Amino acid sequence: MDLSIHVTALPHDDPDASLAFYRDVLGFEVRNDVGSGAMRWITIGPADQPGTSILLAPPTADPGITDDERRTVAEMMAKGTYGWIMLATKNLDETFDRLQAGDAEVVQEPTDQPWGARDCAFRDPAGNLVRITEQS
Repeated sequence: MDLSIHVTALPHDDPDASLAFYRDVLGFEVRNDVGSGAMRWITIGPADQPGTSILLAPPTADPGITDDERRTVAEMMAKGTYGWIMLATKNLDETFDRLQAGDAEVVQEPTDQPWGARDCAFRDPAGNLVRITEQS
């Protein structure tokens, strides 16, 4: 089987704030931006990896979601337990400094983990956990 990761999705509740974080702070390029208001689907990704993207999407746009489910999603996003992503960088300290300067919410400073990785973690504007590991 020949599979690759093409697009993964993260929820947003403020497309402008999410766009500013992923474009201006993390440095991803915008590949597509459709819709309007809270109903925007924004595709972003690293400029040097055109085949891999993140879709920032409104989490409750599906008309089949009930009001109770919408409330649950909103509660989970507020707690930061709904969405997350793991990224990698060659220079964790430089990346951490850039994110911290961009006012990202720090969850964990760069740390050597017991399983051998060195990583840090932030929350994006929607509350999604963004964990970044250092590539050796």
